[in-house]
Amino acid sequence: MSDATKTYTLLGADGRPYRSAVKGLWGGHCGSKIYGRLDCPAALRAIACGDYVKHRVFFPDEATAVAAGFRPCGACCRDRYQTWKTTWENGERCKP
Repeated sequence: MSDATKTYTLLGADGRPYRSAVKGLWGGHCGSKIYGRLDCPAALRAIACGDYVKHRVFFPDEATAVAAGFRPCGACCRDRYQTWKTTWENGERCKP
């Protein structure tokens, strides 16, 4: 398959998968509902261990990950995670 015809499965804001010609810019894990950078050290360690890949999802952008109900990763998105944590602890809606 050439790059011109390659498609990727991304998750939309509604949490449903769809096909895209554009590669996702953020990764996530369906079980933990956490999103982060594609080069996240914590995600890469989990991928190396195995089972994590079955639950891996991708997003076109950060806003879509948040809209789908995912929270920022504490390892690769520390500032966003701290904002989310403070907001969550104050009983407000999750918005990094």
